Amino acid sequence: MKAMIDRIEEDIAVLILIEDETVHVNVPVQLLPSGSREGDILTITFERDVEVTRAAQERVAGLVDRLKRTR
Repeated sequence: MKAMIDRIEEDIAVLILIEDETVHVNVPVQLLPSGSREGDILTITFERDVEVTRAAQERVAGLVDRLKRTR
């Protein structure tokens, strides 16, 4: 996915998706690559981390079980 840095307002960069310019995304400037500035095109990727998700679900399930047992 590609996005353009439309503007930077204080510590927030407003990105516009290239594929759908009606979608604007606010991102903290500190998450941008070093040297990024208005007008730059960024490549954005998302990856699902199945292992970390499963571990988090197991941790939450354990906490819920403990809460149920204390009632």
